[in-house]
Amino acid sequence: MTSHVRGVIARSKGEPVEVTTVLVPDPGPGEALVAVQACGVCHTDLHYREGGIGEDFPYLLGHEAAGVVEAVGDGVTSVAPGDFVILNWRAVCGECRACRRGRPWYCFATHNAQQKMTLEDGTVLSPALGIGAFVDKTLVAAGQCTKVDPAVPPEVAGLLGCGVMAGLGAALNTAPVTRGDSVAVIGCGGVGDAAILGARLAGARTIIGVDIDPRKLEWARQFGATHVINSRETDPVERIRELTGGNGADVVIEAIGRPDTYLQAFYGRDLAGTVVLVGVPTPDMRLEAPLLDFFGRGGALKSSWYGDCLPERDFPMLTDLYLQGRLPLEKFVSETIALDAVEAAFAKMERGEVLRSVVKL
Repeated sequence: MTSHVRGVIARSKGEPVEVTTVLVPDPGPGEALVAVQACGVCHTDLHYREGGIGEDFPYLLGHEAAGVVEAVGDGVTSVAPGDFVILNWRAVCGECRACRRGRPWYCFATHNAQQKMTLEDGTVLSPALGIGAFVDKTLVAAGQCTKVDPAVPPEVAGLLGCGVMAGLGAALNTAPVTRGDSVAVIGCGGVGDAAILGARLAGARTIIGVDIDPRKLEWARQFGATHVINSRETDPVERIRELTGGNGADVVIEAIGRPDTYLQAFYGRDLAGTVVLVGVPTPDMRLEAPLLDFFGRGGALKSSWYGDCLPERDFPMLTDLYLQGRLPLEKFVSETIALDAVEAAFAKMERGEVLRSVVKL
């Protein structure tokens, strides 16, 4: 039986989003119908609205979500109705070269549900990152559902579906930060602060937050930064070296995605240190630097996609740490909002006023 629910769509490029009726069919083989309880407002959703990811309008926005499974299709055994789940946009296939080599976090053939959700006039919607969760109910591939402890509030659990996992994973999985390391994080928004939190969890000795916004630097301190640098006022490379005995940091995580800040990360690391790029650049960006510097400094230059996470491994572990009081994920929730406040939340995000606005349904 098709469900008629409320959903937030981007009808055309650059236009304000709108709340409208969305038709969601029953799950088919390998699919799950999920009643969404909370969904974070992520910058990726704004990219969709602005046409920065594709032109397959209209989009059903939202992807950083948690909720309860209502129904499953044939062949689904991993989740069942009543399970509390976090939605993920990388349901590994188990069949591609990366999966067969035991590196499923590099899976490039993820299995998502087919595009079946529509408007009342039959227009097919493109769900953001294969999820589309600014909606009362959504249809996803069962592999996109990761069961976690229902004691975790949905507005907290859903954060692991995208941005917070990207930052935590950049520190814990991609780098990985080890006990006693010195770490610098350039860009102290939601992803950067999650990387700072991950570095603290891993036992880093020195954690340096770098940004141009004093408000974001204060957030960085709250998540565990031992030092902060306002790079509008101070050369961040020189200051990072000063704070690390003249050496540079063992790990530098770039959480902005710009050539200038990437070079700051590169030159701010120790010889043979590690740079992790988790900020997302635009297609037109180019990097220019002497190739000899790359040869002469050694170490590792890594990119982190979704924090190199395995949802079935990482989501339950991280939610357990939250319930133990060891991972204060609730600090990322700046406000909870209604479904019709997504457009206003985009504006707050662009002004740097919030870490995360979270829609509660």
